[in-house]
Amino acid sequence: MKNVVLLGSTGSIGTSTVKVAEDLPDQIRLIGLAAGGNSELLLEQTRRHRPAVVSISDPAKAKELQATLGVSTQVYYGNEGLLKLATLPAADIVLIAIVGTAGLQPALAAIRAGKDIAVASKEILVMAGEIVMREAKKHGVKVLAVDSEHSAIFQCLDGKPGSSVRKLWLTASGGPFRSQTDWPREKFSEITVERALKHPSWVMGRKVTIDSATLFNKGLEMIEARWLFDIEMGRVGVVVHPQSIVHSMVEFVDGSLIAQLSTPDMCLPIQYALTYPARAASERVQTDFPKIGTLTFEEPDTERFPSILLARRAGDTCGTLPAVFNAANEVAVEAFVNRKINFPQITETVRRVMDAHTVVEHPTLEKILEADAWARREAAR
Repeated sequence: MKNVVLLGSTGSIGTSTVKVAEDLPDQIRLIGLAAGGNSELLLEQTRRHRPAVVSISDPAKAKELQATLGVSTQVYYGNEGLLKLATLPAADIVLIAIVGTAGLQPALAAIRAGKDIAVASKEILVMAGEIVMREAKKHGVKVLAVDSEHSAIFQCLDGKPGSSVRKLWLTASGGPFRSQTDWPREKFSEITVERALKHPSWVMGRKVTIDSATLFNKGLEMIEARWLFDIEMGRVGVVVHPQSIVHSMVEFVDGSLIAQLSTPDMCLPIQYALTYPARAASERVQTDFPKIGTLTFEEPDTERFPSILLARRAGDTCGTLPAVFNAANEVAVEAFVNRKINFPQITETVRRVMDAHTVVEHPTLEKILEADAWARREAAR
């Protein structure tokens, strides 16, 4: 039985994690749940799974939840609540599914408390991959991937050394604007928020869905892979695969490729992270190859989607530049969703902020957070 703390229980990854726990009641126990603002769903999850501790961002909502739940469950709030849950003595693993940068401090706290972590928030490794992986090694804990792409690579590597790898291949659906015919570059300024939120393969949260439309999602994953698998950016590649059946591949030095395939369903990589190293039986994911028929692959179009090139630059440079890349994108996506800028201006905003940044090499956590705050101010400006 794994005792699991879930940070971000009411989001897309969080609700899928709850489904996995319900599929495997004899193997996974949710002992702590944290949510942002959805107190109604958090209350429902708490009543169903009876965790000892929960947390929510708003202190007023925390007070209401405590009154409703009584003494059976301890309710915390805010950043302090996240840190309390991340370091629960009874936890075996902490799954971090908080969108944005808010998961970084809880991730480090969990690692330093000797907890394995499962990472669904790309920003943790993008911003502070060097620090996170160093701390994980120091404290002897695992950093397990929840992203389908990184889970796939982890499964394909199966403990093989980095020296045996020629290249890691991250697959990208290409998003809703993959077709050059339907969406030439000159039409990108016409893209609406509603259209950008219609992903062809995955059901995800708003931020991740927009990132998939710009391919920033893939750029973030490239940097994440660089740290997670201790491999330089030059050996991380991207290939567009519209069917989203091949979740990623490893090309070895002898020319062999090993891929992980399945019908798109986030429950599968979540389950693998929580049950690792075992594989638990599940009927949730069914893959019918005759029905799928054809698998195709294309080069990413970096002229229409320059986010890939910006990500490679950030990952090659390292230091504080990945944090700047991430923070500027978060601000730009929010501006696009609020209809303050158009679709191409997301990438242009990030490029301009990166150009204006003075990189700090091998930064402390304090310097990373300073760079993050500076990039947000600069992007907003």
